[in-house]
Amino acid sequence: MWALFFGALIIISITHWVHRWRNPRCNGTLPPGSMGLPLIGETLQFFAPNTSFDTPPFVKERMERYGPIFRTNLVGRPVVVSTDPDLNYFIFQQEGQLFQSWYPDTFTEIFGRQNVGSLHGFVYKYLKNMMLNLFGPESLKKMLPEVEQTTSKRLQLWSHQESVELKETTATMIFDLTAKKLISYDQDNSSENLRDNFVAFIHGLISFPLDIPGTAYHECLQGRKKAMRMLKNLLQERRANPRKYRSDFFDYVLEELQEDRGILTEAIALDLMFVLLFASFETTSLALTLAVKFLSDNPLVLKKLTEEHEGILRNRVDSNSGLTWNEYKSMKFTFQVINETVRLANIVPGIFRKALRDIQFKGYTIPEGWAVMVCPPAVHLSPEKYEDPLAFNPWRWEVGFT
Repeated sequence: MWALFFGALIIISITHWVHRWRNPRCNGTLPPGSMGLPLIGETLQFFAPNTSFDTPPFVKERMERYGPIFRTNLVGRPVVVSTDPDLNYFIFQQEGQLFQSWYPDTFTEIFGRQNVGSLHGFVYKYLKNMMLNLFGPESLKKMLPEVEQTTSKRLQLWSHQESVELKETTATMIFDLTAKKLISYDQDNSSENLRDNFVAFIHGLISFPLDIPGTAYHECLQGRKKAMRMLKNLLQERRANPRKYRSDFFDYVLEELQEDRGILTEAIALDLMFVLLFASFETTSLALTLAVKFLSDNPLVLKKLTEEHEGILRNRVDSNSGLTWNEYKSMKFTFQVINETVRLANIVPGIFRKALRDIQFKGYTIPEGWAVMVCPPAVHLSPEKYEDPLAFNPWRWEVGFT
């Protein structure tokens, strides 16, 4: 008798819990969608690999079923996914007021709890301004000759090889450049290979968050741990042997730490350094690799691009001079190619924010505390915004082009 009673009680409790999971409380109308299985939600479907340039299947299937705004649950967290341009614009316009930067716990485990994406308010603005000072137009002007020289040397080296693994070789080149700019790191004079740790990190970056030996996620965390240890050691070495003049990011960090303004800490600086090194070489090398593929598949685009660069060379007073900032800014068609490559590459699959209070939009309610994921690929590849969206067409960025 008692066994039946307790059995029935357990079944009722589980049924009620599952019902509440699938139908979250809301002071209004939630966007349509599914919360998936209890605890894991739709995490497995979200992490399924995508082998095409099209909108990720997870998002595309739900857009067709529910519309441009839908709800789901990822890694135990309720999320509203937006592929609606109006809502995306509204979210970014209300940054710091109705929404704030937020990423899942798995993201903070990977990129650090003090990473720039997890910081808010004054500290976030402070770091953003610091990055603009380090990588703003004036700094880029100074870097241009070094970038050109490095690229020319690598291209000359590759020309003598039978084949080149483009993604790997460009990633190595960009990492060397970025590491030198940020921390004066030189692989030839180091006992450890910093980039190898980032490679291990990247292999498990988009994987199911299961931290046990043998999984890609575990290898990702181990790669981060080793890279962070190296960065900390490099910072400590610089602290023991400070320079007279600021020449890289570590010099800037040490100067700020000595000022003791209470804003920048060593933990924040190291997490920021890790994110910058990752973002610079991984995203840029991916975009460059895709650009080469697109140009190889589109001879008319390659011809137009070649003509633009040959024209710049013909107009030089000194044919042996390096690339100037004015020449760089004059590359109209080159920038169109870059814009189109970035549009199709969709390097950032999702941008996360968190609702700071209940928000009403187009008849739906986004509850306070819920995460919101803006999905750029859905906008970049929308047939309503771009004609033949999967086609590589740099002319679509030409002023007046329709």
